[in-house]
Amino acid sequence: MRTRARREGDEYVIDGGKTFITNGFTANLLVVAVRTGEAGSRGVSLIVLETENLPGFTVGRRLEKLGQHASDTAELFFDNLRVPVGNLIGEEEGRGFAQLMSQLPYERMLLAVPAAAVIERAVELTLEYTQQRRAFGQPLYEFQNTRFKLAECATIAHVVRSFVNDCVQRLLDGNLDDTAAYMAKWWCTEQQCRVVDECLQLFGGYGYMVEYPIARLYADARVQRIYGGANEIMKELIARSLPL
Repeated sequence: MRTRARREGDEYVIDGGKTFITNGFTANLLVVAVRTGEAGSRGVSLIVLETENLPGFTVGRRLEKLGQHASDTAELFFDNLRVPVGNLIGEEEGRGFAQLMSQLPYERMLLAVPAAAVIERAVELTLEYTQQRRAFGQPLYEFQNTRFKLAECATIAHVVRSFVNDCVQRLLDGNLDDTAAYMAKWWCTEQQCRVVDECLQLFGGYGYMVEYPIARLYADARVQRIYGGANEIMKELIARSLPL
């Protein structure tokens, strides 16, 4: 993290930039993670910015993504930007990393829940399409390979929903452990990409056309394995929690 905030009297002076910021092009209230100390987790703080007509704040280009076109993603820049010291979240500097970590199980579920929903939607779309689309004189659904593939995808959808429902209930009850949240994030998003890919294959060439919803599901799914903590990081964190 390179964006820094230095204190000058009753103000913080912020310099740096951020990229891949969801809703960054339209948002006017930001919580910015900045470095107020040396390298390491204890040198991170969170500062709130109200950006409308704020000197030193600039929104960069709107980034063009493979998918999720309905959500803007932007670059943000801070050049000698000044805000009151009272905009610091918390009583003291250096608490930002702990504050962020406290919300990570919730963030992981924000990715696992839509993964479950997309899997079910992909199966629904594909079931409908294969019953209507005909090849060699019969509906695609009448071919055993089609039915087997849909059976596999439907089973994954059921298992994912059961896992996600359990995690959500535990989150609401206040006892969802970090490891389970990591597992939900990586495994459910991996299954999302797998199922959507299998379903798109059953659409044939039409699945590659953007006018078909399955194509959008495919493009939107890929980033699920990256943001919110790449799945490789999730596996590393899980491995660290295993009893030795």
